[in-house]
Amino acid sequence: MRARFPLLLPFLFLASFSSEAQHHFRVLHAFGQSRDGVGVHSSVILDGQGNVYGTTVGGGAYGDFGTVFRLAPGKNGRWKETLPHSFSSRNEGADGPYGGVVLGRNGVLYGTTQNGGKYTAGVAFELTPQGGGWSLRVIHDFGGPGDYACCPWGSLIMDPQGNLYGTSYAAFELSPVARGWTETQLHDFTGKNGDGLGPYAGPIRDVAGNLYGTTLLGGGGTECDAGCGTVWELSPGSEAQGGTEHILHAFGVTKGDGGFPSGGQLAIDAHGNLYGTTASGGPRLAGTVFKLTPPPSGASSEWKETIIHGFGEDQNGYLPGGGVIFDSSGNLYGTTGVGGAGCGGVFKLSPQSNGTWKYTLLHMFHQSDGCAPDANLTFGPDGRLYGTTSIGGAYGGGVVFQLTP
Repeated sequence: MRARFPLLLPFLFLASFSSEAQHHFRVLHAFGQSRDGVGVHSSVILDGQGNVYGTTVGGGAYGDFGTVFRLAPGKNGRWKETLPHSFSSRNEGADGPYGGVVLGRNGVLYGTTQNGGKYTAGVAFELTPQGGGWSLRVIHDFGGPGDYACCPWGSLIMDPQGNLYGTSYAAFELSPVARGWTETQLHDFTGKNGDGLGPYAGPIRDVAGNLYGTTLLGGGGTECDAGCGTVWELSPGSEAQGGTEHILHAFGVTKGDGGFPSGGQLAIDAHGNLYGTTASGGPRLAGTVFKLTPPPSGASSEWKETIIHGFGEDQNGYLPGGGVIFDSSGNLYGTTGVGGAGCGGVFKLSPQSNGTWKYTLLHMFHQSDGCAPDANLTFGPDGRLYGTTSIGGAYGGGVVFQLTP
C-alpha cells in the first residue's frame, strides 16, 4: 500500500550563486551503488561513538524495499557503510521506511515502514545488535481493526520510559509490556471542523508530556481547497482517557501566511515557543520559517504567529523540505529543497538585537554533492551538522553529509 503524500519540491530550477559563505562541507556517503539503499527522506541520528544511522526508502539487498544504514567513522577520515537491515517482501513483508530511526537502550533501533506487514499498512520494528549482526522484530502491524494509524511516514520519538510516539493518519503511542508492545491511538486526524489532516512529520514532546506536530492539510485555511495545514498540540493520554487536541495555528487564514508545513519536526525553545517551516506561501510566496508564541499563563488568547523568514524564488534557496533545529546560542539551521545552484541548500538564521533574524546561506548543493534535502538536520556530539539529501550525489541515490557551521 503506497500512501505517501507527494513531495511539494520541484527540482528543476537552475541558477548560479557565487557569494556562498565558505564552510567545511563533506559527503560522508553517496547512495545508489549496487545493492545499496536509495532515497534518503529522513534525518540521521548519532550514537555515543559517532556512528550515524538512518534509512532509505528504496534499494537494498532484496530489491527496492529500503534499508536501515550505519556509517562508522574510520581512519584517514573515511566512513564505512554497513546495512544492519535490508527490507524484503519475503521476510517481515514490510518496505518503505520513510521515517528515520530512534536509538533506544543497549543500542536498539526503532522505526517504521509505510507499507507491508500483516494489514499492508506498515509496521513498527525493533532492530537489535546481536552476535556481530542485527536482528529485526516487528513490534506492531498498523491498520488492523479499529487502527487508524495507517502508513506512518514521520520519525518516531521515545520518552524516558521507553514509550514510542509517532504519526500517520493518527497520532499513536507504542508502549512496551510484558509480552511485546501495545498501541494507544491518541488522536485521529480527520480534517473536519478545523482539524488537521495528514501529519507528514513526526511529533516532538515537551517535559510535561505534551506532543506537538504539524499536518500537511486541514485547518480550514481559505487559500487551500483542503486547508493549508495546522500546528497541533496533544495533551497526555488518549482522547478516551481525557487527552485533548488543540489546534495552535491554522495556516493560510490570513494574507501572507505560509501553507503546507510538510517539513520535518518542530523545534521548541526554553520558553515554549515553537518553530517550523512551510513549503509554500509567506510574504514572498515560496515558503516560510515561522515562530508560534504561547499566550501568557492562564490567558485564553490564541498562540501568536511570527514569520521570521519568508523565502522567495531566488539564489538563496526556497521551498524548505525539512524543519529547523537550534544550536546552543539560539541560532536556527535548516535546508531548502530548491534554489542556489538548483538543488537547494543549508541555511542559518541568527536572532538580531532588533528582533529580526539574519539569513546566511551555508552551503548550496550542486547535484554531484546531493540534491533536494527533505529532512531536519542533526547536531552531532562534535558540534557539526549532519544531514541528508533525497536524491543526487555520485550515484543519484542521495547522500549523508557533514557540515561545520
